[in-house]
Amino acid sequence: MTTSETFATFLPGAAGFGNFWSPVVERLPSTWRTQLVDLPGFGPVPPRPDVVSYDSLVDHVAGALSDPAVLVGQSMGGFVALQLALRYPQLVTHLVLAVAAGGVDMAAQGASDWRADYRRSHPQAQTWVCDAVPDLTDELRTITIPVLLLWATRDPLSPLSVALKIASEIPHAQLVTFETDDHWIARQRPDGTAQAIRAFIDETGPRATVKTTPKEKSQ
Repeated sequence: MTTSETFATFLPGAAGFGNFWSPVVERLPSTWRTQLVDLPGFGPVPPRPDVVSYDSLVDHVAGALSDPAVLVGQSMGGFVALQLALRYPQLVTHLVLAVAAGGVDMAAQGASDWRADYRRSHPQAQTWVCDAVPDLTDELRTITIPVLLLWATRDPLSPLSVALKIASEIPHAQLVTFETDDHWIARQRPDGTAQAIRAFIDETGPRATVKTTPKEKSQ
């Protein structure tokens, strides 16, 4: 990949299918290489025997990256993206989090718990999808690549306070908000979402230098 190319990988939320991001990707420059990743075991996406937890899911997504990428994550995909950026920093040039539903203490930020409704709506999903995930607050300051936060102003599942908390911990984070209570802003506002992502990459460069020291894979 040349230094002028942009490679972007998109992770969905707990519904599981990467095509959640299709309306946004369609509005990005045609010169970008994009990859939509399904999350095994989420919603109706078939499980994999090697993906049995969020930790192994992070490993699975990392293995799908052929080059260092702009990593874009929606909701629980945002938590996976955060974990991947922490554990495999050499694989991530930029991080884009859309209404991430993990990474900080969500209850302390007043977030509604989505898990009971999810179990009813997606009974075929793997049980570990609803497992509690760790608070990464103490690690967030080690993320020194550019980070874009895309947030609804009144989302009960991931309140704006979650974005403000993440932004206060990550050195190079910028926040773009959408005046809505819709958790699926990327799907409902694809024009604004694509514009924000493109402007972010144009401003920071397609191959931002990764300054963090690569960490060994978590055991």
